[in-house]
Amino acid sequence: MTETVECIVAGAGIVGLAIARALARAGREVVVVERNAWIGNETSSRNNEVVHAGFLYAPGSLRARLCRPGAERIWRYCESRGIPCRRLGKLMPAADETELGLLAGLVEGGRRVGVPELELLDAAGVARLEPALRCAGALHSPFTGVVDTHALMLAYRGDAEDRGAMIAFSSAVTGGDVRDGLRLRVADPNGGETAVGCRVFVNAAGLGARRIALSLTGLAPRFAPRVHYALGRFLAWSGRPPFGRIVVPLGERLANGGAFTLDVAGRGKFGGDLVWVDEVDYRVPGDLAAKFAGAIRSYWPEVDESRLSPDYAGIRPRTWGPEAGNGDWTVSGPADHGVPGLVNLLGIETPGVTAALSLADHVLGLLGIAPAPED
Repeated sequence: MTETVECIVAGAGIVGLAIARALARAGREVVVVERNAWIGNETSSRNNEVVHAGFLYAPGSLRARLCRPGAERIWRYCESRGIPCRRLGKLMPAADETELGLLAGLVEGGRRVGVPELELLDAAGVARLEPALRCAGALHSPFTGVVDTHALMLAYRGDAEDRGAMIAFSSAVTGGDVRDGLRLRVADPNGGETAVGCRVFVNAAGLGARRIALSLTGLAPRFAPRVHYALGRFLAWSGRPPFGRIVVPLGERLANGGAFTLDVAGRGKFGGDLVWVDEVDYRVPGDLAAKFAGAIRSYWPEVDESRLSPDYAGIRPRTWGPEAGNGDWTVSGPADHGVPGLVNLLGIETPGVTAALSLADHVLGLLGIAPAPED
């Protein structure tokens, strides 16, 4: 016998919870299927918690279109709910005139995509903000900050559950058939499997989203492109943080762990770096301090690598690999693949935390569902 539910969302990370919240607020019956025992156990809890201003993504891309509106919404939402957040601002230091030119291009590009507050500072202007930072100049983004992502996910979950949504933990979508309606197979914690029919299925399963998409009989494989794993390791900084703002260098220095971030409690960390991997492995080696310090010294020569220690790691799913440059999310709805009620989200990484509310409304739009106005 097949059970039925109106809407199923696979994945209780921040994007899945935001989508479940939007569906529930639109008056839909929602069940979230989460393979872990708690919300946000994967990418959503293993990132730098940055709220991005929205100027780093290709014009016209989903990331560019949804990031800035998402950032504006997330600041309003957190402030109205008392969710810990800090609008710290971000500096992107330039090592030389060539990099200053690149940053000037980002400032101009930001104006074209609705990020007007960016400014290019000279070395003296940077020193007034961050005396320890050494550079030829820097891009300053005052709208960037950090948020307590766990508290934010709890709030999204609470909003969804207040409107009747339910979460099935330690359960997983193992396959389905979408040739004539949406019929899924859902494994439960006891090893059983249930056939479930639904009118809407949103695959927001993060690292597991491609596996689910490939398991849907009737969905063309081209709508399940390869997902590459971008591993980022973070090192904690012991002692007083050297900067009061986020600091993000360019190029290889960023990929080698040179970015600095504070959390909402004021603790500093460096990273993540960028390593392409084939398997999920969250271990942080104990020998990364020298690599990270080499990148950090490009703008902070006094860094003491003995004060860097392993913290945590996360994996960002990307539908583009190391040779493809900066790509976009892959979000396909009924108008793309021809399956009514189905939306697949693959490669949802940065700025997924920032854009989650806007992305949720975008998904509802693909389904022909009008989002409810925010309270």
